[in-house]
Amino acid sequence: MSTLICLMGPTASGKTDIALQLVKDFPFEIISVDSALVYKQMDIGTAKPSNAQLLQTPHHLINIRDPAHPYSAADFYQDALAAIKLIESKNKIPLLVGGTMLYFKVLQEGISDLPSADKKLRQTILEQAHTLGWPAMHKKLIDIDELAALRIHANDKQRIARALEIYALTGQPISELQNKEAFFNSDNIIVNIAVAPRDRAVLHDRIEKRFDLLLQNGFVEEVKQLFERGDLDLEKPAIRSVGYRQIWEYLQGNISYEEMREKGIIATRQLAKRQLTWLRSWPNLQWFYSENPKNYSAIKIYLESVLKE
Repeated sequence: MSTLICLMGPTASGKTDIALQLVKDFPFEIISVDSALVYKQMDIGTAKPSNAQLLQTPHHLINIRDPAHPYSAADFYQDALAAIKLIESKNKIPLLVGGTMLYFKVLQEGISDLPSADKKLRQTILEQAHTLGWPAMHKKLIDIDELAALRIHANDKQRIARALEIYALTGQPISELQNKEAFFNSDNIIVNIAVAPRDRAVLHDRIEKRFDLLLQNGFVEEVKQLFERGDLDLEKPAIRSVGYRQIWEYLQGNISYEEMREKGIIATRQLAKRQLTWLRSWPNLQWFYSENPKNYSAIKIYLESVLKE
């Protein structure tokens, strides 16, 4: 029997600090559940744990992929299972921490059994998008698979195209094509914890302050180094990450610094909204609120009780 502790929450909710403290108080090892932290050379904008923190508290699935190479939910599923087995071989408990809800979902519910990409069909979809625009393609996705459309941002060209491609190939919505295989079964225990401010205005304020801090810490310079590599562009999932995309557009000269800052903050708030939408429908989820000064103590007491049982 396996036990997983899943610490979820929107961006800027304080998950990292809680996780680092939990490792000191419990026999845990951290597995990152974040689609941006997997990439090397993307440290400041992802609020990646510092080198000192990583040395003191090793994390799995951080700095494992070059930004030129996409990382999928299927990749995470396989890598996470391997990390879980490794941690359990040390008689420790995996603590999965992050805000990429799709990754938590595929681990707990199974990964979609989807057909391979069809280049000809994909080209047809891209040509339609060029003619109609991506908002219209997202509207088309809403008509055939509302659940998937709610989870895919209207600007996420790659995932919109893939969802439309799957429907054209199978006649079934991508949200319904679930593999029966999943980590969660009667032999495994999954403890789901959510950390978030109760007041959305508090979260919005934290997001704005954090984005400004990232800029002060050299976020633009970090993206500039990626920009100057010459092998990256806005079609790469890594560069489409929140904040990176907006700074990339600024470096291209398409928007001003002030517009970049504003768009970066808005995009981060939109990400947090999507994360909260996922969490509100999550089964068996125990909520803890960031404003509570005794928040960590409450989480610790809860975990002590759960693990004792």
